[in-house]
Amino acid sequence: MYNFKDKVVYQIYPKSFHDSNGDGFGDLKGVTQKLDYLADLGVDYIWLTPFFPSPQRDNGYDVANYRAVDSRYGTMDDLDELIREADKRGIGLMLDMVFNHTSTEHDWFQKALAGDKKYQDYYIFKDGSPDRCPTNWVSKFGGSAWEYVPQLGKWYLHLFDVMQADLNWENPAVRAEMADILRFWKAKGIKGFRFDVVNLISKPELYEDDLEGDGRRFYTDGCNVGKYLKELVAAGGIDGMMTVGEMSSTTLENCIGYTSEKNHELTMCFNFHHLKVDYKNGQKWELMPPDHGALKRLFQTWQEGMQEHGGWNALFWCNHDQPRAVSRFGSDTTYWRESAEMLATAIHCRARPTSTRARNWA
Repeated sequence: MYNFKDKVVYQIYPKSFHDSNGDGFGDLKGVTQKLDYLADLGVDYIWLTPFFPSPQRDNGYDVANYRAVDSRYGTMDDLDELIREADKRGIGLMLDMVFNHTSTEHDWFQKALAGDKKYQDYYIFKDGSPDRCPTNWVSKFGGSAWEYVPQLGKWYLHLFDVMQADLNWENPAVRAEMADILRFWKAKGIKGFRFDVVNLISKPELYEDDLEGDGRRFYTDGCNVGKYLKELVAAGGIDGMMTVGEMSSTTLENCIGYTSEKNHELTMCFNFHHLKVDYKNGQKWELMPPDHGALKRLFQTWQEGMQEHGGWNALFWCNHDQPRAVSRFGSDTTYWRESAEMLATAIHCRARPTSTRARNWA
């Protein structure tokens, strides 16, 4: 397997990174123009957040076409140039693949709305009357996780925005489509993939109300996630490439399984437990001073637990969904540089002496 354990990955949100043509919107050419700077930083991989065609209901995580470039970011030729120029500098590109759901503007969903049974089975539709949802599950964006389609007399599942319809991974045709998408990008020279909320792809056989919570216990880390990942990696031809799975509300035990080399699923995982230590009563929008003791314990438990049992934990402080760590855990005014150095040192020194140099997800 390719040695990924000493690599530095730099996340780029293209929309706000660098604008090459002065239109006020970051683009792919802008990333290309900054490659020398990134190489000087010691970056091994660039993780690009989605640049695919999208109505932008969720900042590009509502994909309408997995094999194209949104014209706001440039063209496929621009992307090809970025891949070539990055490769010259020893930098690989990682793409952000949103495979739990698509935009409702995706051609598959539009065909489903038109009555095509084949494509209705690409998604999770349930028959029912407009006055009763199939379950009481709550969307992560608020409100019901179900939307009624009058012309079909059916509800569709959307764990996120109403315009992000969940895919039906129980359908082999869906899994084949996902693998084909990976083969397409690998052939273009992409060196790695980050999979968005990938531990939500396995839904339960029985859809029932959650009398204890918001429904997540029924669809998080479902029984077939590992099976689907293994199939995706093999069929997509990406075994041994750099891959990371974003894991929503996950557990250490599950992430050990997802990243164990013997399972041929993912090379590493993201979890977000350490980013909840300043949530008051566990509520994201109600903050309190960070619990530094809990922060230390979480890093120790996850890093040592993953290493001891053959898994691998991505080292990072935050990503595009979170406020910057310097603002949350340090000082973003007088001591911003010292805070950044302290946080970088702290997270890397949490790794045990026997491990290789940890990655820095910027």
